[in-house]
Amino acid sequence: MITVIGASILGIIGWIYQKLKKKAPPPRICGSANGPPLTSPRVKLNDGRHLAYRELGVPKEEAQYKIILCHGLDSCKDMDVPVSQELMEELKVYLLLFDRAGYCESDPNPSRSVKTEAFDIQELADKLEIGTKFYVIGCSMGTYPLWACLKFIPHRHFYLSIISLYNLQCKLLGAALVVPIVNYWWPSLPSALSQHSFEKYPKSYKRTFKIAHYTPSLFYWWMTQKWFKVLGSEGMFLDSDLTILSKILKRPEQKKVLQQGEHESLHRDLLCAYGKWEFDPMELRNPFPDEKGSVHMWQGSKDRIVPVELNRFIAQKLPWIQYHELPNYGHLLVHEPQNFEAILRALLIR
Repeated sequence: MITVIGASILGIIGWIYQKLKKKAPPPRICGSANGPPLTSPRVKLNDGRHLAYRELGVPKEEAQYKIILCHGLDSCKDMDVPVSQELMEELKVYLLLFDRAGYCESDPNPSRSVKTEAFDIQELADKLEIGTKFYVIGCSMGTYPLWACLKFIPHRHFYLSIISLYNLQCKLLGAALVVPIVNYWWPSLPSALSQHSFEKYPKSYKRTFKIAHYTPSLFYWWMTQKWFKVLGSEGMFLDSDLTILSKILKRPEQKKVLQQGEHESLHRDLLCAYGKWEFDPMELRNPFPDEKGSVHMWQGSKDRIVPVELNRFIAQKLPWIQYHELPNYGHLLVHEPQNFEAILRALLIR
């Protein structure tokens, strides 16, 4: 009897171990034999990957301002941008959107990190020859690449061709971080504030973020298991957010966002955002001490995805960030036309 019980226990342990070690299936690469079709223009990066992109506004040759826009979680370059052609012509704006690695039609990056996202932006700007100076706007999960841009890109134009010639060609002029996500494990973030804000999340969010940070090797299993809830709305959105979200989910382009595999897009995004970063944003120095550029942060006072007190604190500790808090707005404030116009004008017109 004891032998049977022992064997059963070992069998259960082995079954659990195999479940925990479950690996993600290979991605369905766009343009491959069994992958989705290619429908968008793409550029080839130096490591062989491709980034798909979309251009809006005035032609880049005529533009006074060139802006690269980074989409958020479960989104892509085809996101709804609430800006009229008339406004972009008035401001002489060229707007470049792209699918971040693994999303929609951009190739996955198995080595994806916070740092690589910044260099994808820099190389995209160079390959499309948008000029020597550009701005970046990031929304929600699309802001961690902007933190990396502030760390790595503004200074690279000082390096000579010892590194590579294209590093001389792109210079960041400004950034707008719209409802930026916060990694609760940044070393310089006060633990009491971090813990207080973290506890506001539903249990499913807290479990997911902790697994992404502490046990990333188990993240695919966690995101695909059926025992516990992973991420859901769970009262995280205001009624105004839910109205916007319902419209987003009805867009035909939304069906293509995760077409290459959720692990290569959504999962890797969460792992980057809540994993271990290559730097601490709280220790960044002003990337524009000559005041020839600016950094802006936009936050909704009623945001439940990113607790407002966190970004208030960050803006206080980094006084070179111009902080804009919009009363009674939630997490999807960027989808309101008046807000997007305000973001553009604050970033470009000084």
